[in-house]
Amino acid sequence: MQELMSRMRAAMEKYDMIAPGDTVAVGVSGGKDSLALLYALAEMRRFYPAQYTLKAISVDPSFFGQPTDYSEIKALCDTLGVEYAIRRTELYHIIFETRKESNPCSLCARMRRGMLHDMCKELGANKLALGHHMDDAAETFLMNLFSGGVIGSFKPVTYLSRKDLTMIRPMIFASEKEVRRAAEKTGLPVIKSPCPMDKTSEREHIKELMAALSKTYPALSEKIIGAMGKEGLSGW
Repeated sequence: MQELMSRMRAAMEKYDMIAPGDTVAVGVSGGKDSLALLYALAEMRRFYPAQYTLKAISVDPSFFGQPTDYSEIKALCDTLGVEYAIRRTELYHIIFETRKESNPCSLCARMRRGMLHDMCKELGANKLALGHHMDDAAETFLMNLFSGGVIGSFKPVTYLSRKDLTMIRPMIFASEKEVRRAAEKTGLPVIKSPCPMDKTSEREHIKELMAALSKTYPALSEKIIGAMGKEGLSGW
């Protein structure tokens, strides 16, 4: 976890992600990435120069009509001294059963993000921290290039003027391997995704392509991120 926090601090300081007095809400899906982010930010409150308040929020899609069991995450938040809020929704019913979306991941992500934004405002948070890491950014770069003919990825920091809310991604300098190692060593209560699209999405195909290319071109994610930084693409 120390290695992950070191990389997070570098990103947080480079992009001025957190200012004194901020209230930061961590979007918690239950996966390793968001839980590692939550745990690290909770620990960093002890020594990070800018003092901030931390909260955790989850949007439950209620897959197959069943509420997700977040009890272990609630227990973790209690241990960390972090307020935790859950919003139960009918996202699964709307997207998969009513609309029968051919590209459900895109709509689901947009709807969940909007709900997270609303929860932030309700809880008085001015920052929303998301668990994207370096490999996510590199994969998004390739997805944008191959599918949309656009060069770029998501931004480390994004200000949403309509919501007066700032999204931050403190783990962008950490690899997925480093995040996974931190989650495993800390024994975080990761929830296995019940999503029917898990491991079948376009992002999963890009992830497999990245893994194959990395055998010939080592440190590919780092090179993509480095190139975006040199060119100043997408706020990098």
